[in-house]
Amino acid sequence: MKRDYSHKIIGIPNQRIGTIDIGVASKRKHHISALVEFDVTDARTLLKAPEHKTVSFTAWIIKCISHAIEENKQVQGIRYKRRKILIFDDIDVSMMIEREMNGEKLPFPYVIRNTQTKTVQDISFEIRQAQHQEVSEKEDFVLGEKKNARLMNLYAKLPAWMRNIMWKVILKNPYTIKENMGTVMVTSVGMMGKIHGWIIPKSVHPVSFAVGSIVKKPMVHRGEIEIREQLFITVTIDHDVLDGAPAMRILNKLGKLLESGYGLSKTSEI
Repeated sequence: MKRDYSHKIIGIPNQRIGTIDIGVASKRKHHISALVEFDVTDARTLLKAPEHKTVSFTAWIIKCISHAIEENKQVQGIRYKRRKILIFDDIDVSMMIEREMNGEKLPFPYVIRNTQTKTVQDISFEIRQAQHQEVSEKEDFVLGEKKNARLMNLYAKLPAWMRNIMWKVILKNPYTIKENMGTVMVTSVGMMGKIHGWIIPKSVHPVSFAVGSIVKKPMVHRGEIEIREQLFITVTIDHDVLDGAPAMRILNKLGKLLESGYGLSKTSEI
């Protein structure tokens, strides 16, 4: 009796080819990861205030991350020429924004430039603009900045071994990395649903943040057991450019910013 193996075959969109290649290229990096939780109960309450109605939670997190990195910008340093590290002054945050194309939801990269100088309202506005940008299968691989569509489509059709050689060249040039991918990656996977745990990202960036779900948990707060909102975050750092001690200081700073509701009230400045 012949068995019926019902199935369908779908093509891999050109936009996903880059994701596959980044996964391969990330294996050359010596990343270390930290799985952390932060209490964002107070910050979430402050964000509900009328004066913050235009501020998104993701934009606020990006601003907090940028402020924490400002104290030790080496965390976004890029190793090159074997024994040198190039540290950019500006912080460019790359994030993925999901858009629908031909009935399928696909992630598109978007780089927010100079986040250290922008307000959280500025960042929120940029994200909303990117979320509503028209996308075309023939033209768009990156949101916000038009790339040469012909070259990008040609890249997607190249064999894997040729694309991997191109990535080796790209990763040797810090200026090319900054121009095309920024210096920091933030991915908000937790916005898609609640997961009690962490997502460990694959990236070629010197520092990456995977923002997970917000989960209500019983915690000790000011000597009392309360139900608090805990945010899961994974931080991945290139160990070639930063050691564990300064990395922990950055995480400690980030924790203080997130848990105090940085920038959302007059008393939250750190």
